[in-house]
Amino acid sequence: MTSIDTWSPWVAIFVTGGPIILGVVSTAYTLYLSHRHLDAMKEALKNSRYIYLWGPSLGRRGVIWSLLEIAKIAGMVTWSKAYIRTGDVNPVDLENFPLYLKRLLVIDAAMKIVGFTWIIVVGILLKVK
Repeated sequence: MTSIDTWSPWVAIFVTGGPIILGVVSTAYTLYLSHRHLDAMKEALKNSRYIYLWGPSLGRRGVIWSLLEIAKIAGMVTWSKAYIRTGDVNPVDLENFPLYLKRLLVIDAAMKIVGFTWIIVVGILLKVK
């Protein structure tokens, strides 16, 4: 395997800096979701235990909490079976969840998974160097 030192500088910058850029874009996208679509998500999941317990304070506790809340809701919608088993989400709410919101949350979760996987691969590449 070739060392990263022998790569073209632009390829090395893209490979090593890509996860950072994707992380910034993902954070901005999550903040957009929390400011523009959180009320619609709360309305769509109104019978779910998580929204029942935390609904009044969702979106009112600061930036970091807004990021965590959208990540939790994205997990509840994309990996619904686990959250149905734990009782956090109502299956009827998930069946009636708006498709456009689900698509936005899937994009958010995909950006986080791709960024995390990418940074692990970069770490392995730099370690093997």
